[in-house]
Amino acid sequence: MGAGKRRAAGSVAWLLMGVLALAFGVASALEVRGALDREREFRSAPVCASVPVKASGCRWEQAFTVRGADTHRGERNAPPEAELVPPSGKPWEVTFLHADPVVSELAPGDKVVGLIWQGEVVEVRDDGDRRQRTSDSPVGWPEDRLGGALICFSFGLPAVVGGAWPLFARRDRRHAKAASVVRGHGVAMAGAALLTLWAQSANDWPLWSIPAIWGPLALLALASMTAFAIAALRGDLDDDAPATPGTPDAAEPDAPATASRHS
Repeated sequence: MGAGKRRAAGSVAWLLMGVLALAFGVASALEVRGALDREREFRSAPVCASVPVKASGCRWEQAFTVRGADTHRGERNAPPEAELVPPSGKPWEVTFLHADPVVSELAPGDKVVGLIWQGEVVEVRDDGDRRQRTSDSPVGWPEDRLGGALICFSFGLPAVVGGAWPLFARRDRRHAKAASVVRGHGVAMAGAALLTLWAQSANDWPLWSIPAIWGPLALLALASMTAFAIAALRGDLDDDAPATPGTPDAAEPDAPATASRHS
């Protein structure tokens, strides 16, 4: 495969990755509103007047005894989980997104309190009053969906532009260089969005903190991308290849030799 075909195949690969990222980004963005509505419903739910006999929209707390807990560290696609037994004796299987701070410390026989909403344990509190949300908790999902959408859009849009650009400007090295600049900045912007989501999740910041942090970083990346792309189109980023012997640039001027023949 020639160099031109390899570059074209690479551009197509970037284009396809960008389209897939944008598709996931749109799906995540569409889920933000539903996740927000569910979290508001949970936060406004009243405390149950008595223990409900079936799944209910009110919140109530239930004491559990830990039968077993496993963090599944080092295992792929295996979330931390715990088996909790209420006084009635029917065990509850509860999964978590993270092992800390509660699940990693649980041992058989420990006592915990579970917060139950709509028939699911959404939070667990240990005897040290440490709390941890379960996988069924509605809290935190809007931030995850918004952060995921930003990551996908940050990578997807530059990948689509940087992948399609060389296909429409074939055999133009400057346009290919500008396209690679766009793709590189897209990866950097996605990394900034990922770090923003990590910081928000680690510090439990509100939803608005994600665009507040990522927005200035994205503007700086866009300004840098634009400046470098313009420089690439002007040829400022071209590699200056050194002249080699035998090339016209390296040949000695023949004016003195011509003059010596006539002297």
